[in-house]
Amino acid sequence: MENKKKRGNTWIHRIIVGVLVVIIIVSCAGILKEYLDGKKTEDNYESLASLVQTTEAVTTPEETEETEPETEETTAYVSPIDFDALLAINPDTVGWIKIPDTNVDYPIVWKEGDNDTYLHTDFEGNSSQAGAIYLDMDSDTDFGGRNNIIYGHHMKNGTMFKDVVKYKDKEYFEAHQYFEIYTPERTIHLKAVSSYYDKAQPIVRKTRFKTRESYNAFIHEMLAPCSYAQIPDVDIDSLYILVTCSYEVDDARTFLFAVEVDEDGNVIESEDPQGGFLESPAAESKQAESGISSEGKAAAENSISSKGKAAESETFVEKTQAEKIPTEKSAESKAD
Repeated sequence: MENKKKRGNTWIHRIIVGVLVVIIIVSCAGILKEYLDGKKTEDNYESLASLVQTTEAVTTPEETEETEPETEETTAYVSPIDFDALLAINPDTVGWIKIPDTNVDYPIVWKEGDNDTYLHTDFEGNSSQAGAIYLDMDSDTDFGGRNNIIYGHHMKNGTMFKDVVKYKDKEYFEAHQYFEIYTPERTIHLKAVSSYYDKAQPIVRKTRFKTRESYNAFIHEMLAPCSYAQIPDVDIDSLYILVTCSYEVDDARTFLFAVEVDEDGNVIESEDPQGGFLESPAAESKQAESGISSEGKAAAENSISSKGKAAESETFVEKTQAEKIPTEKSAESKAD
């Protein structure tokens, strides 16, 4: 009887050991696959960088008509990135981001009306946990809008936007404040001015603003949570936000905020502080040209009910706050 019991226990022990061995093998296989996929992605992006990066950005004389005075010779921008080669691989290419002394050295893509595709699709269109670095669908593809939001995964192997989370350390922040975004038309020199983690709030994706005052208030609201923030003391035209996953709290993100500077590192002040807003002097001037008097405008406004105004405001101005920051889904637990 005891022998039968011992044999039964032995089989149970063997089954448990077998199950554990299978679990270990499957886990190791998953880890190995994750490593190989990450290494492949890293190698592919490194090869791409070697292929398309040429020299420093330069300007060359443009050919002018013989009738133009020689003293009026103009120059043409030549990007250090071969955008023809990039566009041949992926027509969604809009720029290239490079942060010196970090692993951030990647093409930037953009897809109309779509913030999900490049979460798990790499630059060459392959399925990938690392995805691609991409510009928010509501941001302007020439990086000329009020808010340029750029997303990238926080990868365990140090690639994509993993280095962005290091900006939460003040010393690292100060040592890596200056970086560039290249486009076919220009080099955008940027200076990091704030970084912190927070929950993924829709307000971060706001891209349209009624007035200069509301835009400046937005900038201050975005930058202020950082204890070492360097909030610009002049009116600026554009804010840049790099976004990646963070794990301090549920659904957290690390944000890195930057503004445009000149080649000497000075913040570029807006040449037209009141222009380009939904309620700008230019808009009012255009309305006046159309023949609508101030009295007529006031009468029209008074005809709109309070409820109508609220609905109009929500639709026209706050539209970009309706959708959340893209969720990185499975990448958060497997790849980041």
